[in-house]
Amino acid sequence: MKLTSCLERALGDVFLLIGKECPFLLRDLLASEELAQVFGQSVMNVLKVFVGSPCGLNLRNVLWHGFASPEEVPPKYCSMMMLLTAGLGQLLKSYLQKTKLTLAHRSFITPTNLEDLIVFPDVTYEVLSVLEEAMTKSAFILKIMLPYWEVALVKFKSHRFADCAILLLTQLETGLRNVFATLNRCPQRLLTAEILAKHLNDGKINQLPLFLGEPAMEFLWDFLNHQEGPRIRDHLSHGEINLHEFSKETTNQLLAFSVVLLLRFVDEGLLSVFKVLSCEESIRVWALLPFPKELTWEAVRLEDNSETNACHSLITKMTDELYHHMPEDHCVLKDLDHLPTETPTSDTQLALAPRKPQPCRYRRRVRYRIVLEVLVVLRSIGKQCHRVSGQVTIASELRHRQWVERTLRSRQRQNYLRMWSSIRLLSPVLSLILFLITLELVNVHAVCGKNAHEYQQYLKFVKSILQYTENLVAYTSYEKNKWNETINLTHTVLLKIWTFSEKKQMLIHLAKKSTSKVLMKTYKSGCL
Repeated sequence: MKLTSCLERALGDVFLLIGKECPFLLRDLLASEELAQVFGQSVMNVLKVFVGSPCGLNLRNVLWHGFASPEEVPPKYCSMMMLLTAGLGQLLKSYLQKTKLTLAHRSFITPTNLEDLIVFPDVTYEVLSVLEEAMTKSAFILKIMLPYWEVALVKFKSHRFADCAILLLTQLETGLRNVFATLNRCPQRLLTAEILAKHLNDGKINQLPLFLGEPAMEFLWDFLNHQEGPRIRDHLSHGEINLHEFSKETTNQLLAFSVVLLLRFVDEGLLSVFKVLSCEESIRVWALLPFPKELTWEAVRLEDNSETNACHSLITKMTDELYHHMPEDHCVLKDLDHLPTETPTSDTQLALAPRKPQPCRYRRRVRYRIVLEVLVVLRSIGKQCHRVSGQVTIASELRHRQWVERTLRSRQRQNYLRMWSSIRLLSPVLSLILFLITLELVNVHAVCGKNAHEYQQYLKFVKSILQYTENLVAYTSYEKNKWNETINLTHTVLLKIWTFSEKKQMLIHLAKKSTSKVLMKTYKSGCL
């Protein structure tokens, strides 16, 4: 693939020795009289057989559009192309010596507007481990194409970012073509799918944008097609980018997008192995923590007070309220045999409207910024809850061992009772918070519907929850051990959540059902 793209660029430079304007299409370049004059018609005919015509092997297009699996590309084809390229160099040298001309190579293109592509956080080793697991489980990837994905990760880890991007771009196209053909019930279009088109050839609306949602389609459009954008895929395939200077940030975005896309096609039961998911499971383990035999739960309940009881009452009311906002359809897509489709609504039609020039891109960048700002806070809340869960587990096991060994002083024994009383409250509270932020993550794009004042109020609200979880981390640490204070904190934050919920200003109140259906699995699986 790299050889064909670099060869195309070099042949264009040779063409400009004689011609004035280099043909855009490779097949037109190979058919030009200018190149036949330099290399000879017989040599150009051989090149046409290998890379320049659908009537021949058409290696360049077959590979760059992701049609061929690794087993379908014999090593002899690569060997032949390398020998052809070396031979072209010898013929060009002779031609230059004879004509006294000097070959000038065109400068590489520096992709523009790359800042508009930075919509995902940096890819960490944790994300890479998720991607490695998802690759083997996701129905999005054809099994015969899996080696390409594996090599792409190897290249990323070895800082060969252009190599990684090339492989990802072609394999994303392969998977999306498959989804396109399934959604639109046109298996005959598997080889000719126009995945970004608004309409099919018969005038029907392309179902792929409705299925993926507007944010995903905008991301794909920028990477693949937008004339105002960096058009990474076009520039790479035509050899117009310096591969040694390809940016890590661009490849980061492709990898992160791949994680989101692959997780939409992973079985629900397998998602639990991914480290980016919520800490709900670790909180459920609290029920199995060791409890002294000689203590009774009644003794623990005596540590409860009116504030604790008020907290439990608020938790019950808010949990009931949140269940009303569960999306109607939150299944994971396990295969491509029965993909759901929707009748287009005014919103989905709007998402398919023709794209506007640069001002639209600016507004989209602002929208991405505010979505990411909220996303970072919600993810941070999940991380702090996980820290609290770990500290509670460690503290409980330690105090239980000291209780059994009778090494606790009287005040420490009372503190142990207060700890259990606090645990009985923190368990449902943290579960409630995780439930809340999961629903908010599902509907995170609804934040774009808020005006500036509403947005700042919402950001202040979620940051207050983050502050609560950060305080919990401090108070449940071994150094502080302030269990009574956690009850005061909890009551305060529950009142804040309930008051804000009553104003109907959370994202679950603003989002429409159609948006929830499209985004449910994307954000549920990748953000916590």
